[in-house]
Amino acid sequence: MRDLFMTGGPLFMGILTILLVMATAWIIYHFIVGYTSKQINKTEILRKLSYAKSIGLFALITGLLGQLVGLSSMFSAIAEITSGGGAVSPAMAFGGIRVTMIVTMYGILIYLFTLLLWLAASVLIERKEQTGGQMG
Repeated sequence: MRDLFMTGGPLFMGILTILLVMATAWIIYHFIVGYTSKQINKTEILRKLSYAKSIGLFALITGLLGQLVGLSSMFSAIAEITSGGGAVSPAMAFGGIRVTMIVTMYGILIYLFTLLLWLAASVLIERKEQTGGQMG
């Protein structure tokens, strides 16, 4: 796991990890506050929970940006090698593409994880209201 983190690039992988922690903490905090409180409006709780989806989407876009930066670096390296008379093997090019996809996959996984947490929290809040919780 650490190898993937370092291979994907510590800068973008670190930013994505921070976004993962932020989204998870945001959902857990607002779910606990909303689920245990008897005076907060259900609509307000769901609105606050939905902000985590934006954090997850930002992680997805950050992952795509990381891939584009990686592809740009790879193409620059290929141009430098070939301008000097060298050759780039297909295995080397495909290896570079594989490395750039690590950041994107991590961003997608963070977004999916955030959506799952949001969905679970929203369903539980809705269920509490339907079963006669003191909300709304």
